[in-house]
Amino acid sequence: MTSSTRSRRGSEFWTPGRITVAAVALLTLIFIFENTRQTRVRLLIPEVTMPLWLALLAPGVIGALCGWYLARRR
Repeated sequence: MTSSTRSRRGSEFWTPGRITVAAVALLTLIFIFENTRQTRVRLLIPEVTMPLWLALLAPGVIGALCGWYLARRR
């Protein structure tokens, strides 16, 4: 394998989509580490204590799954 082949493969790996995913993953990790304190959340009747990042992530995941399901049905 020549050096030009190696450098071309390296530049092909970092596509704009992969750079975007890496940036979102990094921002997600920063968000999690900045929001580790406990918070109380009321789920209909019971009140639970959980990390703030989890309380915010759960509705996001549920919304993403609902969006994926509705988009898949079309």
